[in-house]
Amino acid sequence: MRRPTIPDVAEAASVSIATVNRVLSGATNVRQATRERVQRAAEEIGFYGLGSIQARVAAARPHMRFGVLLLQPHRPFYQNVARALEQAASSADGAEVDLRIEFLEDLSPQNVATRALDLASTCNAICVTSAVHPVVTQALEQIQAQGVPVFALISQISVTGQISYIGLDNWKVGRTSAWTFANICKAPGKIGILMGNARYRNQEMNEAGFRSYFREYAPDFILLEPVSTFESAAVAQELTEKLLTEHPDLAGLYISGGGVSGTLAALRASGRAGSMVVVGYDLMDVTRAALLDGTMTLVISHPLARLAREAIDGMVRACTAPGSNQTSIVPFEIYTRENL
Repeated sequence: MRRPTIPDVAEAASVSIATVNRVLSGATNVRQATRERVQRAAEEIGFYGLGSIQARVAAARPHMRFGVLLLQPHRPFYQNVARALEQAASSADGAEVDLRIEFLEDLSPQNVATRALDLASTCNAICVTSAVHPVVTQALEQIQAQGVPVFALISQISVTGQISYIGLDNWKVGRTSAWTFANICKAPGKIGILMGNARYRNQEMNEAGFRSYFREYAPDFILLEPVSTFESAAVAQELTEKLLTEHPDLAGLYISGGGVSGTLAALRASGRAGSMVVVGYDLMDVTRAALLDGTMTLVISHPLARLAREAIDGMVRACTAPGSNQTSIVPFEIYTRENL
């Protein structure tokens, strides 16, 4: 088989041979989009000089450093988010991205604010998952005033649009969860609600959407007052045990927040697993196993690859077009045991 040559690359990329030669030599008078088109063509036909083209394309792209603050490192969901972000950064369009990911063990507003300020001092843009608090908001406003774009990931921080948000439409998430109970429960009954922390705007919106659906379409259900797990599996397990003891006629359980592994452990230990409708968030090992054994009925999940890609690409655009809002609402995924 004949080895592809420069004229073959030119033909595959629909450019001139001279343009391919300019890309190979690192000439500055070639548009970045053209360089990348030549690279794609070289990849497709197996051109022997692909490594040189890749190096020239990478050198010509702007280099940016992005910082990300995620919640506790022991939580599998945030480890999955981190891996998705790293993958997205490695293949980002429009820039070479150096990604710095940090985890917040201490979720106090003061610590979040301090860590965000420190991270922003060495980054072109930052992305934060945080509860809403005046101390945090003040720090993020200070960062933006210094010309560093700030993104809220998974949970909104500002309702005014001043901070770009990458995540789900949480109102719809809550209403979809409510639809599940209203249509799968055999009869109207009590629904327990576990929240991580109401200061996370995504959880607040989840609950608001959840309640609005029941008011509109299923008013015979009794929605118990939400109890907070503070994003802790141990607390979630204790609260679930209490709910099951105090409400033996519980028809369903809505897990809107962290600590899902503790809730599932309590359900299995009580012997109630599989006897009630249980809805929670994000497909990972623990929720996948719960779907398969019937402990959970339905899981609503972030599409992590797309979420990460929107976050990284949005930060690139925010750095190249300062002042632009890069909010992106991504569609959520729905899983039952039948579509795993």
